[in-house]
Amino acid sequence: MLRKMGEAVARVARKVNETVESGSDTLELHLEGNFLHRLPNEVSTLQHLKAIDLSRNQFRDFPEQLTTLPALETINLEENEIVDVPVEKLAAMPTLRSINLRFNPLNAEVRVIAPPLIKFDMLMSPEGARAPPP
Repeated sequence: MLRKMGEAVARVARKVNETVESGSDTLELHLEGNFLHRLPNEVSTLQHLKAIDLSRNQFRDFPEQLTTLPALETINLEENEIVDVPVEKLAAMPTLRSINLRFNPLNAEVRVIAPPLIKFDMLMSPEGARAPPP
């Protein structure tokens, strides 16, 4: 398990560095299925990041450094263990168009508060829904 975690961290660090160094206008970061439970601090430097895929990881907490990225349009956090989401911070993001939170055990408060506050697509599974087997 520790070896897998070390390999995942190394892959994430390489991917973040490649993304930062590429300087592209259409930055996307694909980190799905890497056993991640938090993001490295370097993610906060990706001021031009437009899309991030963190699906099929092990996040229990919403990675709040994403809410500070001014160009972010799409967040995919499908199939994690997230219970709470900073709805107010997400609602204040000027370019956010879509967030996928399907197959996360979101609390009832998020399900009630989010719809009237947000002006973008927020995908959620019905309460208690489970992800299909891989």
